[in-house]
Amino acid sequence: MFNITKIVITGGPCAGKSTAMTWIQDHFTKLGYKVLFIAETATELITGGVAPWTCKSNYHFQYNLAKLQIAKEQAFYNAAYEMPDEKILIVCDRGVPDGKAYLNNADYQKLMSELGEFEITMRDKYDAVFSLVTAAKGAEEFYTLANNAARTETVEQAIEKDDAIIAAWTGHPHFRVIDNSTDFRNKMMRLISEISSFLGEPEPYEIERKFLIRYPDIEKLEAMPNCKRVEIMQTYLNAPEGDEVRVRQRGSDGQFVYIKTTKRKISDVKRLEIEKRISQDEYLRLLMDADITKHPIRKTRYCLTWNNQYFEIDVYPFSKTHAIVEIELTNENDEIVFPEFLNVICEVTDDPSYKNAALATTLAFDLTDIDMAGHDIKAENAAKWVYETGREEPEILGSGSHEYDVVRTTDETYAFRLAKEAGRNYITRSRTIDGVRETQYWDGYSKKWI
Repeated sequence: MFNITKIVITGGPCAGKSTAMTWIQDHFTKLGYKVLFIAETATELITGGVAPWTCKSNYHFQYNLAKLQIAKEQAFYNAAYEMPDEKILIVCDRGVPDGKAYLNNADYQKLMSELGEFEITMRDKYDAVFSLVTAAKGAEEFYTLANNAARTETVEQAIEKDDAIIAAWTGHPHFRVIDNSTDFRNKMMRLISEISSFLGEPEPYEIERKFLIRYPDIEKLEAMPNCKRVEIMQTYLNAPEGDEVRVRQRGSDGQFVYIKTTKRKISDVKRLEIEKRISQDEYLRLLMDADITKHPIRKTRYCLTWNNQYFEIDVYPFSKTHAIVEIELTNENDEIVFPEFLNVICEVTDDPSYKNAALATTLAFDLTDIDMAGHDIKAENAAKWVYETGREEPEILGSGSHEYDVVRTTDETYAFRLAKEAGRNYITRSRTIDGVRETQYWDGYSKKWI
């Protein structure tokens, strides 16, 4: 059966979107995708003489832009539906919600009303969104107006628009920000890696880390422009042993989307995950197969973009003292920089009692190892080194590697003995202190940890 996926590439001015389209075309065509591109509608209009300064007002420009964008997306989807290709990737150079960065909130809500749309369902109709940070942030020497006749922003204005675009998309269930922390080539490679991970090429792995925190300042979160509130109702279904299947209602203010998720554990922090958007009718039908040994889980999620990382803060009705913060990574060793206003107690990624499936049974956090001050009394044990050894092999396409025959232990002597067995070619050690994970690699030449 064919599969049509629609993603958005967005970002501030001079972020690299045009180059990104070439990289996406080359990479995913080789993987068997039919790649379709929807050109940036604003540029088409402005270069054709329709601009905010030629229209009656900026609002009228944004209205006509949104109408054309919606029509283009529908035309591309209709065409894709008739194509014989099994895998079709529609890539939008910006999406309708980008318009929110160019309007005040009242005008954007008016726009949604006149279009007969809701803000949340409009935002979440795209399968994934990838925002490239403007060169004006961290790569100022490369910021230029020369390669786009429709671009007029100064460096300061570009930064302001970049922040507004990130805020407009914050709250989307699969939103990633690609910053300028590396050179441009590696920026493009990180984008391709993020898209590949989402599409499941070679497989849809989820690398997720989870932390117990003190109950956050809700008023502060709701006042932040880069934070969006989402209401979630999650129900677990009957599933084969080893699998986890759930359906989720996600949205707010009466605007919801429905998602079915199947998960299969691969390692302690890596799971095979398959998500599928479903209709409300299908959602209601699947609820009839609910696992009656588990309660439905209701939570309020605050999606927060912070230092180009995307945090999901989950507040549950059964706890007024603690909450959970999650972050998805593309690499298990990526550094996490928490917002200073979050009081992180300890990591609970590997604690089964903090899995949503377990919470659906207990409807409570297991705080037996947390003292009244909120400190983790297992911190000394948590700070111990955990050794890992196995066999690392590169992927066929050369875009990464996989580990096999992995063993983890806190016994250093045992770990080194296993590492000498035929087939194993690496040994690492990791520990977590105050929510920060440290990983070291054994250098066989210098005979020391690095």
